[in-house]
Amino acid sequence: QVQLVESGGGLVQAGGSLRLSCVASGRGLNSPGFSNYGMGWFRQAAGKEREFVGAIWQSGSITTYVDSVRGRFTISRDNAKMTVFLQMNGLKPEDTAVYFCAADVHGLGRNDQSRYEYWGQGTQVTVSS
Repeated sequence: QVQLVESGGGLVQAGGSLRLSCVASGRGLNSPGFSNYGMGWFRQAAGKEREFVGAIWQSGSITTYVDSVRGRFTISRDNAKMTVFLQMNGLKPEDTAVYFCAADVHGLGRNDQSRYEYWGQGTQVTVSS
């Protein structure tokens, strides 16, 4: 079993920045094992369905983003610390949501939520206008 814990959310003004972190842990999980996971970020705004934000493949060299955040958000990972990051710049009120990280044990960074086996509990990001 893998546990994912997000942190770094909060309240920020439009145009500001936040950096979310997602730390993985679990019995038997180590850095090499974590490095094989694809990691995704998703978000869910109030009253809306959860949507894909972006993902990073196991290699770390491939990242994908939804069009609405491309150029503003950046995903990176530190496998030694079993952590994935979501750097969010130029935040907009429409970015307000609960942000979740998720792990794909097959190592891919897909936009399909059903492909992710493990999920964090989420962290709230609120962007004021």
